[in-house]
Amino acid sequence: MHCDSLHTTSCLYCSEGHPLCIGVVLFPGFQALDVFGPLDVLNILSWSHNISISLLSLTLDPVLTKPPRKATATGQSILPTHSFASAPPLDVLLIPGGLGTRSLTAPVEHAINFIRLNHVRLKYLITIYTETTASRPQVEWAPHARWVVDRTTWAFSGVSARSDTILAWVGEVFGINIVEEIARGIEYE
Repeated sequence: MHCDSLHTTSCLYCSEGHPLCIGVVLFPGFQALDVFGPLDVLNILSWSHNISISLLSLTLDPVLTKPPRKATATGQSILPTHSFASAPPLDVLLIPGGLGTRSLTAPVEHAINFIRLNHVRLKYLITIYTETTASRPQVEWAPHARWVVDRTTWAFSGVSARSDTILAWVGEVFGINIVEEIARGIEYE
């Protein structure tokens, strides 16, 4: 099931010659580390594996980490590569958390609709489960878990667990050799 060689250019989940297509949902007020931590791992993975990464939002305008209606002086922005309407077919979807999830602005509502329409076609969904439990009371919280896996859904337990989760997912899908190489490269212990 795994692609254990660092020099492998594809994995079991990739069609012949087609990349594993990974999408990252963006909305105003997303948690920067939920996006940039996994992106760093995925960027390194792309050096040796056939993957593509799409940054998705309501529009192609810059998306701020600053939460809507928050009196804060700073925030970073990132440019989406696709709108939700122009998103390519995806194999994997990464959904960050952040204060932006707590207000139902148009970008957040469109993100929720995009997820709702596309999650059944995904091979994997990777999300933060503190946000999941806040919006879905029937979700059972696993208090000491860094991440949990339910079939094809991977959920991490907070900002500091996102690196653990994305590395565990890479190890599951691409194999232990590649994840160890990436972990060494980012000085992750």
